[in-house]
Amino acid sequence: MFLPTTHEEMMERGWTQLDIILITSDAYIDSPYMGVSVVGRVLEKAGYKVGIIGQPDVTCKDDIARLGEPKLFWGVSGGSVDSMVSNYTATKRFRNSDDYTPGGVNNKRPDRASLVYTNLIRQHFKETVPIMLGGIEASLRRVTHYDFWSNKLRKPILFDAKADYLLYGMSDHSIVEFADALKKGIAPLHVKGLCYISKEPNEAFLSLPSHQECLDDKLKFMDMFDIFYHNNDPISAKGLCQKVDSRYLIQNPPALYLTTEEMDEVSALPFMRDVHPYHKKEGAVKALETIKFSISTHQGCYGECSFCAISVHQGRTIRSRSENSILKEAKHFTTYKDFKGIISDLGGPTANMYGYECHKKVTKGTCEDKSCMFPKLCKALKPTHKKQLDLLRKVRSLPGIKKAFVASGIRYDLISEDKAYGYEYLKEIVEHHLSGQMKIAPEHIDDEILALMGKPGKESLVEFKALFDRLSRESGKKQFLTYYLIAAHPGCEEKHMHSLKQFASNVLKINPEQAQIFTPTPSTYATLMYYTGLHPVTRKPLFVEKDMQKKERQKEIVVAKERKYYSGLDS
Repeated sequence: MFLPTTHEEMMERGWTQLDIILITSDAYIDSPYMGVSVVGRVLEKAGYKVGIIGQPDVTCKDDIARLGEPKLFWGVSGGSVDSMVSNYTATKRFRNSDDYTPGGVNNKRPDRASLVYTNLIRQHFKETVPIMLGGIEASLRRVTHYDFWSNKLRKPILFDAKADYLLYGMSDHSIVEFADALKKGIAPLHVKGLCYISKEPNEAFLSLPSHQECLDDKLKFMDMFDIFYHNNDPISAKGLCQKVDSRYLIQNPPALYLTTEEMDEVSALPFMRDVHPYHKKEGAVKALETIKFSISTHQGCYGECSFCAISVHQGRTIRSRSENSILKEAKHFTTYKDFKGIISDLGGPTANMYGYECHKKVTKGTCEDKSCMFPKLCKALKPTHKKQLDLLRKVRSLPGIKKAFVASGIRYDLISEDKAYGYEYLKEIVEHHLSGQMKIAPEHIDDEILALMGKPGKESLVEFKALFDRLSRESGKKQFLTYYLIAAHPGCEEKHMHSLKQFASNVLKINPEQAQIFTPTPSTYATLMYYTGLHPVTRKPLFVEKDMQKKERQKEIVVAKERKYYSGLDS
């Protein structure tokens, strides 16, 4: 049974009022891959009456009011992806399609959805119960941040949205603590992972440079971001306080990560793995095709790529589900009439980080002075693919499972670092878990740009490709690698893209068909570079391409057909 999204569904359950109403800019897909659905199911398990409204019409009261007013609070999310990223390309062109909207037409997601929905609630429900922001849009905008689409620093989102609180990161723990406090009539200011506005500073917390200081001085903004970034670990982080005009943003320390047992419990919640009929009647939701029969095995990432927000939102520590939990989920797929025996993805965006972590990080928190994987793999992190190798074999042997794809997310440098099981793991992937291609993400090959991205050198890519090609030949399969590439990353000039093009042609033996232009998203080091034009460590000037046509030119250099490319060089 879905969580109610209509008044009729409330009546069927005998409910006259909900405790909590969740609002999202995605269609309501009841799936463990959808953050708002996870929050709803977690709250439901805790005994709360929860409803979800997906993509409400912002021009009238009808949608936002169809479930009435909640007893405890409203929860507002900008969706599974930041609404501005969903709505616009890297060159600020409007996207006509939307994978999370019925029918695929991008006509239901407002810009800055978190702000729009909170304003909509305040407009139609005067003096209502508290409004809480959550999801990646709010999480990554919780302090002063650079907004690419308006090309300026914006205040912490709580100062722009008409909301009372914000829960950042993975809020499985904190959302229930928050609800429990409101139910008891207690101010929820003690909840870990909570942000709120105060008239007074919290003297016990670390003081960030004020919003005005960030506006006045880019070096102060860099100072602020460094402190913010290094206080995201639940074990070692301190609370933060930032002055904004005459008030203060208070950010409590992060919520504790879920244990393996707790992750298993969340995964076992009664998700329908489908689009709610309310939305389905309007057309298919493309995102469902990918996530319906996919399994997420863990959370977090210790890669810390400078352009990626996973480490800020999910954390830098890997937390893995148990093997039994994953196998149980795979078995459950076989009870669905439309399951064809194919698991679309087993792993997630950091596929081969499952099942191992640095003991020091788990007990003492992340290191402030070094990264796990850059510039070299830390000796304390000892990658092993043994657990994932065992898992893949057991999933593949389940009755009713024909194929379990590992679609993307493999860090090839971890495979080469695992001397005991890396070769065996890749051989297993090549022989049993690909659809004919493997997607990997070198992003670039120039050492200067890779260093700014926090990515491994091209030597590990060359080594990996040679091994992949050999294993594919030995298996008798025609399989190939496809590459995620980035153009116009901070520091990147046309000469670097020419180097990438030549490397792709001469070494990888391909003509890349696609590359993405770097999009500055809130709360990443690459975005910090983009805004300040400074190196994040040395703070020396750094070239940043901001001209849209020249960004396109960088992309075209690498994707141009060979004849056209060489013609361009001649000219």
